[in-house]
Amino acid sequence: MAKILLVDDEITMVQMVCEVLRADGHEVFPFTSAHGVLEALTERHPDLVITDLYLDKTKAHGMEILQKARALNPPPACLMITGFGTVESAVEAMRLGAYDFLEKPFKLDELKLSIQRALNYTRTVAENTLLRRELKQRYGFHQIIGAAPPMQEVFRMIERVADTDATVLILGESGTGKELVARALHFNSRRQHAAFVPINCSALPENLLESELFGHRKGAFTGAINDKNGLFHEADGGTIFLDEIGSMPAQLQSRLLRVLQEREVRRVGDNVAVSVNVRVLAATNENLEKLVTEGKFREDLFYRLNVVPILMPSLRERAEDVPVLVAHFLRDKVHSRTGRPFQISRRALEALCRHNWPGNVRELENAIERASVLSESPLIKIRDLPPVVVQKIPTGEWDEPETALVAEFPQSSPGLIPGTATPQPDASPPKPGTAMPSHIVSLKRFIRDQENAYLNHVLKLTNQNKEEAARLLDISLATLYRKVAGEGE
Repeated sequence: MAKILLVDDEITMVQMVCEVLRADGHEVFPFTSAHGVLEALTERHPDLVITDLYLDKTKAHGMEILQKARALNPPPACLMITGFGTVESAVEAMRLGAYDFLEKPFKLDELKLSIQRALNYTRTVAENTLLRRELKQRYGFHQIIGAAPPMQEVFRMIERVADTDATVLILGESGTGKELVARALHFNSRRQHAAFVPINCSALPENLLESELFGHRKGAFTGAINDKNGLFHEADGGTIFLDEIGSMPAQLQSRLLRVLQEREVRRVGDNVAVSVNVRVLAATNENLEKLVTEGKFREDLFYRLNVVPILMPSLRERAEDVPVLVAHFLRDKVHSRTGRPFQISRRALEALCRHNWPGNVRELENAIERASVLSESPLIKIRDLPPVVVQKIPTGEWDEPETALVAEFPQSSPGLIPGTATPQPDASPPKPGTAMPSHIVSLKRFIRDQENAYLNHVLKLTNQNKEEAARLLDISLATLYRKVAGEGE
């Protein structure tokens, strides 16, 4: 059950409430004065604080206890009790974060109900916080894999614009990870605690897309049996992601332009516009400038969307990232799903690196998943890869010995974003505290090696917790990623 800190200067009331709470299985820490309460808050970490507003009948110690409790991380729920209740004191307590305000004399059932509601609220907040932390972890920078220069530029752009309200247009072929970038922008912004609402503009016919985006009033069209808010309303305070924006019909382009200009949305069949606070991210695999020239996309809308363009490179343009991506998929996708540890042969990895990947990262991920399903052993070989990947390799070369053919990956590469480049010969960083190496290198390289060694040392101390490492090093998370990738400042 819960840990409850109880403070009241009426001893009989404290004894009675303690007896009731302990009978329900709660752990109670009772106090009959303010003395020692503030220390107990930090030492006991209660789930709930119940405190009288006026201790010793004259001093409002309860407000100080409330403020101290709400400053904790995570903060406990707080119930305020008083025999001298006023509207002003109740309003002030609620403003400072009290969950409820009870006036003496109260019924025990009333207290127990308020306690149960407060604890349920605390659990909901904790679960929501955990969920958002997991979402941020899932869609943070570190889930976009890549060490190639084009990807480094993507990371730099994400870092610069994530915590702004700038409209971003994400460009790139299908399968390059445009939605991952959109989610990274949202979950690394001040809007991360609000909704992220994605919609594929090519997936719905025009009439349904209009209703989905802007909502409708009851009776606006056949089948509109109830009022409905659109996705712009749902995303209020957060981010809306318009995927495949190039497929949006011309009429809706005009309505979207007005939303971007006026920050107002009017539902279908409604005469009243409603203000919305929404950040707009858009993506397309089409050439919007060409569509503008052909009259298929509004020029003014294009310029409204193209405030900050981010170009996602194709996998052909960053072929050096294929081994890192393969290692990531084997470890974080296949292994986590199947529970089976897979490796890949050198010949199979070479075949993957030679393929041009018209479907980009999504095609590579599907190829690894297929190979893991078809492989008869924990070692993925050429014969397990899709036919399109191995079509130029003679079938006589498909048989590979099992021994000494496991591909090697840099241990720190998978999961690091920006990705870690493969170490070059004689470039192993010295251990912390190591003096000048026996062979002479440039001063710039020596300083870089020392910095890399210290970064690795701190990462090891934090058990590879990069957010904690960045905090200890007093640098941003993105700067840490760049340094680990060898980019420096």
